[in-house]
Amino acid sequence: MGALALTAVECQVYVLTPLRSDSRRGPCGRRHTRAYPAPVTDRYGSDVLSGDWRAPRGGRSREVEAETGLVVEDVETGWCGAVTRVEKAGGMQVVHLEDRRGRSKGFPLGPGFLLDGSPVILTAPKAAARAQVAAARQAASRTASGSVAVHGAKARVASGSRIFVEGRHDAELVERVWGHDLRIEGVVVEMLDGVDDLSAAIREFQPGPDRRMGVLVDHLVAGTKEHRVVQEAQRLQPYAAHVRILGHPYVDVWQSVRPERLGLRAWPVIPRGQSWKHGICAHLGWPHETQADIARAWKQILGTVRSYADLEPTLLASVEELIDFVTAPAE
Repeated sequence: MGALALTAVECQVYVLTPLRSDSRRGPCGRRHTRAYPAPVTDRYGSDVLSGDWRAPRGGRSREVEAETGLVVEDVETGWCGAVTRVEKAGGMQVVHLEDRRGRSKGFPLGPGFLLDGSPVILTAPKAAARAQVAAARQAASRTASGSVAVHGAKARVASGSRIFVEGRHDAELVERVWGHDLRIEGVVVEMLDGVDDLSAAIREFQPGPDRRMGVLVDHLVAGTKEHRVVQEAQRLQPYAAHVRILGHPYVDVWQSVRPERLGLRAWPVIPRGQSWKHGICAHLGWPHETQADIARAWKQILGTVRSYADLEPTLLASVEELIDFVTAPAE
């Protein structure tokens, strides 16, 4: 029987290609098996360069905000824990992870973490930033006095009613906190240069139903000169019903600013016979030899006032009541 000769190519095909068999019985009843190659398909599979062939086996990293409570694993050390905070340290942002035993460890914020087995890039949480923006917008919608700001509205023409204060510092403080409100209402603040002759000021202004007069008095304490002057002015007819006189217990309006704004626990007590303002400047180590020194000291104090929250409640209550009084509709 002659040998079957195969070419080199045919040998390669038969060797590399899986075989399938076909079994049948021969004439003698014996089973004969014949092997032959299966149909040849694409022996190299699909195009290895198709698709994102550069992608790592674990998938590409995605950005995730490092919100508090997020559980991640550091790839390099295997440390697994929940995010407790993100802070800036050493010129870089650091995320702190607390493991199940309560131990905490810091890692540079950025790539190198796994979330549910997938690579992630931790980024600074934006919730805090969004909260800050919301707070800023909320603050912008309020005036320094805490009332709702009216944006774009022009100041009204001044009404007949007025609020009178003792001096320039009082007027500047009222303007700083309530200026927006007063312009919207058309209320002007005027200075009295003291209340020694308050009754004469009332007669000159001639208040009435459409011309109300509010007066803010410093150091309005029972038994003081100011208290006696106010009692006399409140009985003045026929103006008494159209005049509201209120005050605060402080020696000077400076003292109505919360001392914490100047780094003090309380305003110092100045001995009798010494100028209160000069004594305060001396205590704070500020120049106080001239009137210009006193003016600069007040500007520095006034500069610490950002809103009504920086003022004492007694002054707030008096000014708010005076504004309500002079802006109330005529009966």
